[in-house]
Amino acid sequence: MRHGKSGRKLKRTASHRRATLASLCTALLRHKRITTTVAKAKEARMVAEKIITRARKAVAHEKDAPAAAIHARREVGRLIRDREVVRELFTAITEKVGTRPGGYTRVVRLGQRYGDGAEMAVLELVDFNTGQEKAEKTPAPAKRKKTASGGRAKKAVEKKEGAAKTARKPKTEKPSDKGGPSTAAQSEKS
Repeated sequence: MRHGKSGRKLKRTASHRRATLASLCTALLRHKRITTTVAKAKEARMVAEKIITRARKAVAHEKDAPAAAIHARREVGRLIRDREVVRELFTAITEKVGTRPGGYTRVVRLGQRYGDGAEMAVLELVDFNTGQEKAEKTPAPAKRKKTASGGRAKKAVEKKEGAAKTARKPKTEKPSDKGGPSTAAQSEKS
């Protein structure tokens, strides 16, 4: 029985799991939004929330206890190995988070992955909701009407127009091989 054993194993060893979650958190803090499986998103969310909380509290008490702020940077640096991401976390992200008491991330389900049917999700920072800002700035393009034939009718019309352009001019009267009148002559008589 698994009484009191929280967290998902994600079919990895402990070191591999820690490395995976560290990589996901680094990508989340760098890009503000990542796409992964639902299980990994929920696990990475827990780790990312703890990191952001530690950074936010360190920045809030930086003037009172500068040694504690340095210690917090080092603790975060143990998990997030990219210095640029750590710098951004302690400046831009904590500034934007402000006094929010948790809930810095959001998991949005996307549906199943085509290859193996795994349930996919987007893990994003709430205050850096980049997807909606872009949608508000650019108007949606006009949608084309779908035909019942799936576009086959349009292709047929284009094909006929192309055939009409390349069609040959009617032939002048020439005697046919069999000695009878040509097809152009027959059409004139009828």
